[in-house]
Amino acid sequence: MAHDGHSRITAPAPNVYDAEPIPQAARAEIERLLQSGDLFRYTSDNAPVSLLEAEFAAFMGVRYALAVSSCSAAMFLALKALDLPRRAKVLIPAFTFAAVPSAVVHADCVPVLVEVGHDFRIDLTDFRMKLADGAGAVMISHMRGHTSDMDQIMAACDAAGVPLVEDAAHSLGTLWGGRRIGTIGRIGCFSFQSYKLVNAGEGGMLVTDDPEIAARAVIMSGAYEHNWKKHPGLQNSYLHWQNKLPLYNVRMQNLSAAVIRPQIPEIDRRVRDGRANHDRVADRLNASPWFRVPKALPKEDRAPDSLQFNLLGVETDEAALKFQEICKSRGVGANVFGLSKDNARAFWNWEFLGELPELPKTRAMLMRAGDLRLPARLNAAELDYIADTLIAAADEAFGRS
Repeated sequence: MAHDGHSRITAPAPNVYDAEPIPQAARAEIERLLQSGDLFRYTSDNAPVSLLEAEFAAFMGVRYALAVSSCSAAMFLALKALDLPRRAKVLIPAFTFAAVPSAVVHADCVPVLVEVGHDFRIDLTDFRMKLADGAGAVMISHMRGHTSDMDQIMAACDAAGVPLVEDAAHSLGTLWGGRRIGTIGRIGCFSFQSYKLVNAGEGGMLVTDDPEIAARAVIMSGAYEHNWKKHPGLQNSYLHWQNKLPLYNVRMQNLSAAVIRPQIPEIDRRVRDGRANHDRVADRLNASPWFRVPKALPKEDRAPDSLQFNLLGVETDEAALKFQEICKSRGVGANVFGLSKDNARAFWNWEFLGELPELPKTRAMLMRAGDLRLPARLNAAELDYIADTLIAAADEAFGRS
């Protein structure tokens, strides 16, 4: 289909970086808040942050939701709320964003990197081996919305008595066997950063069904004095932990909540549109000899707003870099993870961890794995432009087969 694409890639490249407009309801609420100056979440009993927490908990089907400043803050609090011993090992995928090992380090724990395969999911053999070596917790990143086999992971964690935290920053709206991702482990963490499905610029959410974890996380998030009384849950648990835990002050403020709340009803529509967009481009790429887009697992209903692919038959870094540059010259920002300078998703750039393991499977994947944004708001013509550009760039860089 590449020859068809050549006739269509003369139009302006689509803008894949702008988010959808913030709903009008948010603007009215923001104006009200600006008039009142009431931006702190604990000033009133029905603050926008409190309302958001209740609405998000209901959407996710969980008992407790805690709004915080970022998903990184949520992951940090999750590990602190588990009361892990200092220097506890925390297993994480070697393919994730640098914020994940950073949160582990910030929580005084030690990240243990687990191999990831060409399907962008953790290697279960390596996972089981490293879990058997001892771990205080497991933090699974559903990186770029690719869900690892949660049945096998949960079974292994339960057998080992190790708590699981889900980094669901890229997976809001994803289902695993009908259950919402982020509700399968002990704790789930979500992101509202600008490039996520729900956009507040910055922001995060921690969810759990465990009242003790919720109480500890609320106190440590910055519910000083008796502000914890404005959170649902077992009040005696909050009272027990008051003054016994440090305050990290990673609260969300009301303006962010006002931006997020009217987007919650848009999640299912954005998931539906994003999945259709992803599958349209994936089908085009999978028809080319140069690309493979991994399929969803049988129990996985994905909520993608980006697309990842493997480059096939590309033997040299120079050829992959040429492909990347051709795409960029035509307005399509398709990056090869391992060849993009200082990419924060390439584990060898996490120099703050000190000596790094070899991880040959993950390295090989990253050196030929491509990544591009594919927001739900794109139309058919824009999606076809992206697919045509990728295929034409591959033909040019790798030679027609």
